[in-house]
Amino acid sequence: MAHTSEEGAYRAAYRRSLEDPEGFWLDAARDVDWATPPDRALDSSRAPLYGWFPGGRLNTCHNALDRHVESGNGDRVALVYDSPVAETVASYTYRELRDQVARFAGVLTDLGVVKGDRVAVYMPMVPEAVIAMLACARIGAVHSVVFGGFAAHELAVRIDDARPKVVVSASCGIEPSRLVPYKPLLDAALAQAHHRPEHCVIRQRRQLPADLTERDLDWDEAMSNARPVPCVPVDAQDPLYILYTSGTTGRPKGVVRDNGGHAVALRWSMENIFGAGPGDVYWAASDVGWVVGHSYIVYAPLLTGCTTVLYEGKPVGTPDAGALWRVVAQHRVNTMFTAPTAIRAVKREDPQGTLLRPHDTSSLRHLFLAGERLDPGTQQWAGDLLGVPVIDNWWQTETGWPIVANPVGLDPQPIKPGSPTVPMPGYDVRVLDAAGREAPTGTDGAVAIRLPLPPGTLPTLWGDDERYVRSYLSAYDGHYLSGDGGHRDTDGYVFIMGRTDDVINVAGHRLSTGAMEEVLTGHPDVAECAVVGVADPLKGQVPRGFVVLKAGTARSPEDVSAELVAAVRETIGPVAALRRIDVVTALPKTRSGKILRRTMRDIADGGEPELPSTIDDPTVIDTLRPVLRGEA
Repeated sequence: MAHTSEEGAYRAAYRRSLEDPEGFWLDAARDVDWATPPDRALDSSRAPLYGWFPGGRLNTCHNALDRHVESGNGDRVALVYDSPVAETVASYTYRELRDQVARFAGVLTDLGVVKGDRVAVYMPMVPEAVIAMLACARIGAVHSVVFGGFAAHELAVRIDDARPKVVVSASCGIEPSRLVPYKPLLDAALAQAHHRPEHCVIRQRRQLPADLTERDLDWDEAMSNARPVPCVPVDAQDPLYILYTSGTTGRPKGVVRDNGGHAVALRWSMENIFGAGPGDVYWAASDVGWVVGHSYIVYAPLLTGCTTVLYEGKPVGTPDAGALWRVVAQHRVNTMFTAPTAIRAVKREDPQGTLLRPHDTSSLRHLFLAGERLDPGTQQWAGDLLGVPVIDNWWQTETGWPIVANPVGLDPQPIKPGSPTVPMPGYDVRVLDAAGREAPTGTDGAVAIRLPLPPGTLPTLWGDDERYVRSYLSAYDGHYLSGDGGHRDTDGYVFIMGRTDDVINVAGHRLSTGAMEEVLTGHPDVAECAVVGVADPLKGQVPRGFVVLKAGTARSPEDVSAELVAAVRETIGPVAALRRIDVVTALPKTRSGKILRRTMRDIADGGEPELPSTIDDPTVIDTLRPVLRGEA
């Protein structure tokens, strides 16, 4: 790309992406194989519901697998499966993975799945999860992966929203200290759900096989009877997947990802942001149930021709805090991507980094961290230990790829601790005040993105255009509201300071405090409650619950608290991490009855916030302060 010596490759690319999005993204689209190439990039015909590459037709699975086989790279390793909990390491070449995916696509086809049908995937971190996702893409079906740690209720509401024809699951997940039976959770979810999928395909694991019913097919048996099927071209704007994000209570928010824009954006991001090219070993230590797993375990590395690592283990405890370094050394990982929580867990267990010493991690070029705010101490500790750049980046389930990052493959920028660096091409990031005006440099405001969003981002929510507009596009005219607050400095670096709504971030998992409150208020002894996210040195944030019991309740506060903790775990899952619930006499409120959650959170985090003028009874805060601070 031509640019002046003063401007630099990043600034030239960023400027062009905003001034000439047609040219910029049509050029990027050349790195994707098209059945019918697009002649336009942006589709504004339904603005503010923008689309990309109208008229283009492609198949994402072809671009991720078949293309590499056909170009002579079929013997390159596509996927390394490393599972300390299952004591297994296995690898699949591009040809082997293509063949497995084509055969499972045949299984789905035999079950009546056709283009546009949905398939739910409720799986642990096993190769079959990746195979199922790519098999859906191969035949134009829409996958909806539900994180394996979610409880039956959470799975049920997603099944009711997506209405899948088939559910793909496994007999169990494996934790360091226990087995998690998936099949009973799936059966319970299907009993709760109004929608009835026609079939379930179950991957039996030897550690805990499941009892199958007439509705269920054994994965191995189904594969042995299936014939491979070819890729089905789809329109660029046809959906590839639905991924549910944490909304408030009620119907879940299903983020839609298209095929064309997604392939173009992820392919661009791998080489330009992450500096990873064909043949490189790329490891996103995440889960396929989250957006990082979709984008950077499955799709982006395979679209690029990398070797991707699928790790079924933990940062610590499988077997120790040297596990991440063992994987890097054993598989010669070039680029690693994980959450700050993982590095903080390692640092807590092994502060001197002694468990790194037996491992040769010289293959590693960069460590990327995202999913929550990266504190400068963790960034420096990891950088000093590993001797490589530790690079923050900021994005969301909704966007699918980084909004703000350091483009190390295109034009590395100086690292500033506390900042994920600068906006990526296509993202016209603005910091706005309450009136929708640009906030002055250094002043916090709402972080928004001027429309249109770039390729790869959500075009809408599943089955609910109106909710998409209401949730994301209505706060500031012509802008997407990120829900995060932050500011920019004089160099244009973006600093993200935290959520502006009730969705909290626990170890990189976005969870709704409203959903937790709904569980608490369902208890017969609870009159009212509040759940707030408080700072935690390991997980970034953890939820804390505060409940007021109904008058006349004779139960002990300890018994009620224990029941409430168990209820949240049962309804939302252990991922909620709500382990402390305090029984209090009153909650602070405004005169109109709104609970002052932000004030509670600020006090719990050690602050002395100014009480709002609308507070009803200031003495409630005085009584609550020692409880919030953990002193009572």
